[in-house]
Amino acid sequence: MDQGPLGSKVARSQLESIANLPAAHVVLYQPEIAQNTGNIGRTCVAVGAKLWIVRPAAFRLDDKRLRRAGLDYWQHLMLADAVNWADLVRQLAPRRFFYFSRFATRTIWDASFEKEDVLVFGSESSGLPRSILTQDQPNALRIPMADKVRSLNLATSVGVALYEHQRQTLGK
Repeated sequence: MDQGPLGSKVARSQLESIANLPAAHVVLYQPEIAQNTGNIGRTCVAVGAKLWIVRPAAFRLDDKRLRRAGLDYWQHLMLADAVNWADLVRQLAPRRFFYFSRFATRTIWDASFEKEDVLVFGSESSGLPRSILTQDQPNALRIPMADKVRSLNLATSVGVALYEHQRQTLGK
């Protein structure tokens, strides 16, 4: 029975060996919906990523909706916050930053990810501000989708990005 790439002993061993280092850093810039953040936190635990919240968030980090969406995995989440964008950049430099936006010209499939990259996502209603993101920025990426869809749910976008990051970096 084929268990897929993460079902193999080698893949499980690789995941266990990186358990103490974040595989990636996921940044949510001023998130607005606690349930999305909880779901993203659960996904981060699943792939060994660290979740960063750039304040202000529209909810408290002890919000019951946040914890409910993260289920009992929240206790295992590597979580940090930053008081603003400059604070985050200071904490994560010199790592590579990738900025996700539906307006980016490059797609996620054009990226070449490395371990501990920083994946940055904007708020649910307005995305990333222009002070952080420019459309032609070389590390700005979009997730391809049909023209009929304006955008994906934030938690879905983070999941797609994290699993593509993991696909490229697992075993490197």
